[in-house]
Amino acid sequence: MKSLTQLTFDNRFARLGDTFSTEVSPQPLNDPRLVVVSEAAMALLDLDPAEAEQPLFAELFSGHKIWSTAEPRAMVYSGHQFGSYNPQLGDGRGLLLGEVVNEAGEHWDLHLKGAGKTPYSRMGDGRAVLRSSIREFLASEHLHALGIPSSRALCVTSSSTPVYRERPERGAMLLRLAQSHVRFGHFEFFYYTRQHDALRELLDHVLGAHFAECLEHPEPYRAFFREVLERTATLIAYWQAYGFCHGVMNTDNMSILGITFDFGPYAFLDDFDARFICNHSDDTGRYSFENQVPIAHWNLAALAQALTPFVEVKVLRETMELFLPLYEAEWLDLMRRRLGFAQAEADDEALVRRVLQLMQASAVDYTTFFRELSESPAEQAVRRLREDFVDLQGFDAWAADYCARTAREGSEPAERQARMQAVNPKYILRNYLAQQAIEAAEKGDYAPVRELHAVLSRPFEEQPGMQRYAERPPEWGKHLKISCSS
Repeated sequence: MKSLTQLTFDNRFARLGDTFSTEVSPQPLNDPRLVVVSEAAMALLDLDPAEAEQPLFAELFSGHKIWSTAEPRAMVYSGHQFGSYNPQLGDGRGLLLGEVVNEAGEHWDLHLKGAGKTPYSRMGDGRAVLRSSIREFLASEHLHALGIPSSRALCVTSSSTPVYRERPERGAMLLRLAQSHVRFGHFEFFYYTRQHDALRELLDHVLGAHFAECLEHPEPYRAFFREVLERTATLIAYWQAYGFCHGVMNTDNMSILGITFDFGPYAFLDDFDARFICNHSDDTGRYSFENQVPIAHWNLAALAQALTPFVEVKVLRETMELFLPLYEAEWLDLMRRRLGFAQAEADDEALVRRVLQLMQASAVDYTTFFRELSESPAEQAVRRLREDFVDLQGFDAWAADYCARTAREGSEPAERQARMQAVNPKYILRNYLAQQAIEAAEKGDYAPVRELHAVLSRPFEEQPGMQRYAERPPEWGKHLKISCSS
């Protein structure tokens, strides 16, 4: 294991130069204090967990100190926001501190959010507040624990620096990790500004750093787009299967790696509602839960447009046609696993969609339904779940078909239950749980957010004494308004 002073930097993106990013130093926060840290994320950098107890830890991740071999840069990009093109965005409150190489040879971007003004801050102050930093930290690490591709979060630091939003709040910084912070919007920026030489340079950098297998293809850029499309289809399938709503699927929030990226007003479903909108600023429901699939397709089309100088339009269109079949196959496979099926049958999709319609009509808790379905033999489980449904005739018909389908698998009940509990979480990051932890942290009590993080890091395991984190939400907890915040 390494200490903080032993990290090795290899700043590949910084070496691309000023066309792609601008050199900026972080602006320190006053009186930094560590709120929460992820030992699992520290392990990605080979960091000894004890390093989090050193004063240097909070100093580095609150902008007071910086490694001599780091090269902080604010990245430039653009993107479509709620369907409208914004010609220049960029890191307005974040900095790519540099790329750390671990002992396995992996490069990890260290990205500091809330680090102060950059040339891309526009009218903003470049700061982040404690609530949004905690929310992103919790979601990043929880999604990873669920098996959903995501950026990671190392730590959150708080401060006495005031940040003014609707009210004065505590300034905070989040240290985010990802193997790349390149977004769909990076390609759009250089395409729409007609900097095609720079666009090719960005493509070559991305392929060399992150898609080396595509370089072996006779048409590397075509292979790259297909790989991004496949990864995105898989990501959205996981979101839909686990009830995750991103909330702001702008193209500048879409990672080329196919990972969950740039958390804003996200939410996991409580009661199942395909029309659920987690961002109260999304008046039209563009980014509703059910729209995440077509919006991902739309965003891939925007990326495809940016690649037209180097890939034939016909080829891009043919590749785009692969998205929906790939998504549907991945989603159905995930839902089969959630229902405890180890084999595929022709009528499985209809069985899945029937129960989702029943859950929608009866406002059944999405996470709890699948977990309780896994906790006893099928016939016993459906008898217990029956009381949650209004349409008893409809549920009874579905339950009979489900039990028959389960019987055809031939699995022992204990085997089925173990298989289901490995993919159906007992604990999920509900908005009200995050809100309670945030309110305590804003008063200087960080124990609740640390405990919540610990529980959510093992979402599938029974954790004695933590049953309160698995309870269905109170009614007020289902109606919290979450907006884009910084």
